[in-house]
Amino acid sequence: MNRPGTPHDGLPAEDFQGSIGTTYRDSKPWWPPRVQAPAGAPNIVLLVLDDVGYAHLGCYGSDIRTPRIDALAAGGLRFTNFHTTAMCSPTRAALLTGRQHHAAGMGTIVEWCTGYPGYQGQVTRRAATLAEMLRPQGYNTHALGKWHLMRMTDATAAGPFDYWPLARGFDRYYGFLSSLTDHWNPELFCDNHPISRPVREGYHLSEDLIDQAIGFIRDQQCASPGKPFFSYVALGAVHSPHHAPPEYIERYRGRYDHGWDETRRRWFERQLELGVIPPDTVLTPRNDEVRAWDDLSPDEQRVAARMQEVFAGFLEHTDTQVGRLVDYLDGAGLLENTLFLVMSDNGASDEGGDLGNVNIRKHYAFVDETIDELLQHLDVLGSEHTYNHYPKGWGYAGNTPLKWFKMDTHGGGIRDPLIVHWPARIRDAGALRTQYHHCVDVVPTVLELLGIEAPTVHQGVPQLPIHGTSMAYAFDDAAAPTAKTVQYYEMLGDRGIWSGGWKAVARHARGTDFAEDRWELYHVETDFSESRDLAAVHPERLRALVDLWWAEAGRHDVLPLDDRDRERTAASLRATSRRRYVYRAGMARVDRLSAPNVSNRSYRIEADLQVPEGGANGVLLAAGGRFGGYVLFMDDGRLVHEYNCGDARRLVVESPGPLAPGRHRVGFDFRKTGALQGTGTLLIDGEPVASIAMTGTWPLLPNATGVHCGRDDGSPVSERYACPNTFTGTLHAVSVEVDDDQEIDFLKVYQAALSDD
Repeated sequence: MNRPGTPHDGLPAEDFQGSIGTTYRDSKPWWPPRVQAPAGAPNIVLLVLDDVGYAHLGCYGSDIRTPRIDALAAGGLRFTNFHTTAMCSPTRAALLTGRQHHAAGMGTIVEWCTGYPGYQGQVTRRAATLAEMLRPQGYNTHALGKWHLMRMTDATAAGPFDYWPLARGFDRYYGFLSSLTDHWNPELFCDNHPISRPVREGYHLSEDLIDQAIGFIRDQQCASPGKPFFSYVALGAVHSPHHAPPEYIERYRGRYDHGWDETRRRWFERQLELGVIPPDTVLTPRNDEVRAWDDLSPDEQRVAARMQEVFAGFLEHTDTQVGRLVDYLDGAGLLENTLFLVMSDNGASDEGGDLGNVNIRKHYAFVDETIDELLQHLDVLGSEHTYNHYPKGWGYAGNTPLKWFKMDTHGGGIRDPLIVHWPARIRDAGALRTQYHHCVDVVPTVLELLGIEAPTVHQGVPQLPIHGTSMAYAFDDAAAPTAKTVQYYEMLGDRGIWSGGWKAVARHARGTDFAEDRWELYHVETDFSESRDLAAVHPERLRALVDLWWAEAGRHDVLPLDDRDRERTAASLRATSRRRYVYRAGMARVDRLSAPNVSNRSYRIEADLQVPEGGANGVLLAAGGRFGGYVLFMDDGRLVHEYNCGDARRLVVESPGPLAPGRHRVGFDFRKTGALQGTGTLLIDGEPVASIAMTGTWPLLPNATGVHCGRDDGSPVSERYACPNTFTGTLHAVSVEVDDDQEIDFLKVYQAALSDD
């Protein structure tokens, strides 16, 4: 029994507001009151689309059917001067914290961060997330879909979990932690652990995420009716790979045969009709990185048109899922007082190259696919058998009427749609708002609407000031002048700054001297599309804006400037990898960036197993999936190693006969003989039994997805089996050892390999 005056349950005695006598008869209990949300506090749904350009939504000008998102716009507000960073992780960091992305530690995507203060690859504890601010105010908080705000080398069963969603203010999480995933066979996490892909006919990730979002809200409201919630729904759509049910794709058959130049013209005309661009806007000319549609061969046009049909079907399918969430909220009586925001994280992408891809991973690895390869896959684009992305010409159309793409600090990379829907608060339904704002402004907007302050200290950590400017004033007044005064931009060396209606911007050429960058100047207040460069007309104004950029860069940890991208991944993997890995059957999936880095180096896989009488089959170790990886498995009792090059080329070696019953040590040994080449040898009980010459191996990670031991999950590395293909014998352990003969500069290695062919 507690004696009178003693602390209990972590509360000092002086905080206890009852009384404690000798027994309960002469004592008075007291329960600390639970935090209640502010009266009338709205529910909040923040829905983030991926790689959706300014023109892609129907209500922003395209002919792609997005009726459910359009309906939210018709019942709410469309912002036409809203901006993001030029890539996903940085936008999400600024969006969820209200701090500039470099200051939050996310200067670029997590895989390319470099260890400097502005490039930590995780959101600093000095920048509490909106979820961390709302939960103490009586909100339940849910995160769904793409996270991409932590170092992917931490996506293991051992964590560390400090920067996973549940450690950053969210009560529940369901989704994928990395930049992208296969929508048919995703790598999923629930709360703090990896889970297998749900197995059901017709499964699609976007549908699953909305099912889970509805389930989280339903369960929360049943347990505590009327308690407000914050649901952060970050769909993987429509980032590559572009995956959609065939019936959605077929709705667009033949729609884009006229090509991207004509599509862009038509969408521009519709934007003028809708008023989402000013009437004097100039359609910027096609940039010199995009081929004219009429210069493509008939076969090239056929491939490119089909890829846009797939993308359009993917976006319409996404819109349908958004509508399902809206319908649930409406049917549950929750929509009226729900602040529902729909936005994109950056502009449309040029990552598909000139003609697009069947397997976008090959393009990332500087491996081009031929027109014949593209044509062979035309009828399966968008299915689980492709990892496709459209040509950059369609990204150029998706950013109409703007210049350039995702990753650029010109308008095409950073100007994005924003829809705000809140029936209980917004009276000017269907209206446009032209005030200049940025994703960093969302958090202060929510805080102002709720009448709460951002904490100055969170969990003992002093906090950065909120950098954004509330947009709430614009909800009621279309004519209100922009409250924001300055916004800087930087991405992979590209730079930009806006102030007072003027924008200075420099598109940096990779590998060149930053001091030689040419800055352009636009009066974006009167030149929506950045069509008239006024640098020569107003040199003093340009100089002042460039000086302001440097001041903002100093304030927000932008330096050092760095124009590298994929090389950073190779260096960080080398820094965090170890030489030996040991896996056990049935273990949780290991993320691909925590997997053994076997690219362009010698390595050895060894399995300790028991073959029962009658033989055994199944996977011993699988790294990756259908679009790249390697697997050691048994088939008809024979030991097989298959290296998946991401296309029809599979490097396969197998034992001449089945393994006899009993305990064995089996393996695969790869000895590097040159750039991206070597000899692979199968071993049984220490003896070589078969070998293969291997050339043209992956220059970076061969495994498209994570590692499984004793089974395969998701899409299969080898088409010789169906997942999970669990090993039917006894698997004691599998080890992987890597040598120190790896070349870090994989781009240099790949170019050297090409010159040898």
